[in-house]
Amino acid sequence: MKITFEKIDDCNGKLIVNVEEADYTAKVDEELKKIGKTHNIPGFRKGHISIAQLRSRFGKQVKSDVLNNLVYEAAVKYIVDNKINILGQPIPENVKEINLDDKDYTFTYDLGFAPEFEIELDKNVTLPYYQIEVTDKMMEEQDKSLRERFGAQVPGDEVDAKAVVKGTIMELNPDGSVKETEDAVQVINGIVAPFYFKSKEEEQKFIGKKINDKVVFNPYASCEGNATELASMLNIDKEKAEDYKGDFEMAISEIIVVKLAEHNQEFFDNVFGRDKVHNEEEYNAALKAMIAASFRGNTDYFFNNETRKYFLDKYGKDIKLPKEFLVRWLKMNNPETPADTDWDKEFDQMESQIKWQLISDRIAEKLGVKVEEEDLLARARFIAQQQFTQYGIYNMDEETLNDTAKRILADKNYRRRIAEEVAELKMFAFIREAVTVDPKNVTMEEFVKMINPNPQTEE
Repeated sequence: MKITFEKIDDCNGKLIVNVEEADYTAKVDEELKKIGKTHNIPGFRKGHISIAQLRSRFGKQVKSDVLNNLVYEAAVKYIVDNKINILGQPIPENVKEINLDDKDYTFTYDLGFAPEFEIELDKNVTLPYYQIEVTDKMMEEQDKSLRERFGAQVPGDEVDAKAVVKGTIMELNPDGSVKETEDAVQVINGIVAPFYFKSKEEEQKFIGKKINDKVVFNPYASCEGNATELASMLNIDKEKAEDYKGDFEMAISEIIVVKLAEHNQEFFDNVFGRDKVHNEEEYNAALKAMIAASFRGNTDYFFNNETRKYFLDKYGKDIKLPKEFLVRWLKMNNPETPADTDWDKEFDQMESQIKWQLISDRIAEKLGVKVEEEDLLARARFIAQQQFTQYGIYNMDEETLNDTAKRILADKNYRRRIAEEVAELKMFAFIREAVTVDPKNVTMEEFVKMINPNPQTEE
């Protein structure tokens, strides 16, 4: 088998594979013998059919398969061995049925080259990193939120923004009187949490009320007609929720409010873990770090996007792509796409994505970015911790975190997505280490405008 490489220009080339009979005959006979041993062929016992009979019955199909496989594998091996940096995959120049009666063949593949370019990645490159300032107001709000979360529920005298209200709930007639017929809904031990109401108007009807006060409200409006919530509040069947759109009266018998947790060691341990914080000074520092960390995902995301734009603007315009080849490659790999697809438009929409892939690959190679198993486990642990945090669990033990992370990585599809995510995150982290990062403090309002410079305004 003889392979010839022709470079047409900086973007395109050809690979010509000349095949002689001796290159494939042994492989064809090998495949034919496998068929004789493994297939039930009418008129013959398994394994007792001659090679001549097999060649007569299956020779052309087997020869075709062997040729296609041998030639393509040889082409790919040549590309790898000779370090030809291509885009996509080799494309057969003319796809046509070969004459299987011939003995020698010539196959031609078109190649599209990945362009060569150099990227500057050192301390001479300066990239801004915008970090959101943590204000006193943010600290106060976060402190209050944590004290509420770890506070105690105690009897109260007045309904506030976080109170749970208990009492009797009575259905009203249209004239506002209590309905007393047998079908009237009367909940003796009713419980409502106004701060969960979807309607602010209904929530406000409870604020400031005291024990023995009566509140006329509309349960249907409070939950926007959600059948499950309405059934739970009024002790009715979900199927009947639509029948109860009128007002109800609640006579308040008990008010449960949240008593904010005190700043003590138990509170510090609950929030940050055992013996991590011991006094007010350490608490304020840890609280500020907690808030800053909550912003880091957004600030990192913005940095990554701006960095991507920087490299595309600086290098993308000089990266020449084999457009015609890539359009053919897109067509070949998307056979289900409608016939009237505008492939030039499809390519134009993907061009910056292709260029960024080339640039990011070059950056990863230059900086030695590699994804290790410990990187995957660390990311899976982070995802697991986020899941626990959603349920209000802030200090999950290490063993449970590790077990959850391993279960996440056991899912092959999830593992692949995590690996792609880790590779990108690690690359940007390496970039931050390689270049000069210029930290710039901005307010939350300024950062929001940077992310969304042209917000949609309501008419």
